[in-house]
Amino acid sequence: MDQEMRDSMMGALEQVIDPELGIDIVNLGLVYDVELDEEGKATVTMTLTSLGCPMGPMIVDMVKTSLKELPEVEDVQVDIVWQPAWSKDKMSRYAKMALGVR
Repeated sequence: MDQEMRDSMMGALEQVIDPELGIDIVNLGLVYDVELDEEGKATVTMTLTSLGCPMGPMIVDMVKTSLKELPEVEDVQVDIVWQPAWSKDKMSRYAKMALGVR
């Protein structure tokens, strides 16, 4: 997968807003990796802000919907991982400023 496709996928994922925090999952640092195979299957490796995140299923649905809007993507698999654990350090400068995190 080339960098342009990776950028397109990450751009699509920036449309997925965490309903609790109001910031997209890319700037929150929740997306660890994106892949696309030659058959058009996208795999997203990501985490959630907490193990019991009630918005988890909704966020996964939004990830699938956003990536399926890309013409190259036929199917989407979302792998939720807990290692490495998410922390505020993974957030972009923009997300930290928007949430008032130091």
